[in-house]
Amino acid sequence: MRIKRGFKARRRRQKVLSLAKGFRGGRSKLFRTAADSVDKALMYAYRDRKVRKREFRGLWIARINAGARMNNLSYSRLIHGLKLANVGLDRKVLAELAVSDPAGFTRIADLAAAQL
Repeated sequence: MRIKRGFKARRRRQKVLSLAKGFRGGRSKLFRTAADSVDKALMYAYRDRKVRKREFRGLWIARINAGARMNNLSYSRLIHGLKLANVGLDRKVLAELAVSDPAGFTRIADLAAAQL
């Protein structure tokens, strides 16, 4: 007797096609190409969740460096001074301070410079 997969196969294909919603052309309509596209998209998504963290850290470092240079310090000397002063602010917070509160960042930079 021939077994038709019917329900299970339809459900599996529909899951893939719903993930491919918004893709262009056959990538959203045809199961085989949609499956390839969805697999690749999920791989990119996994990879880029890690890359996003790297890129934000680079952005924070650039902002902190700009703030440090305005206070006659280099980024590395600022971070070293903060470590010596036991200031527990992370780069995300320091970058936000450098952008939104330059006066507060200057006080932190002075604290770091005093330790060097």
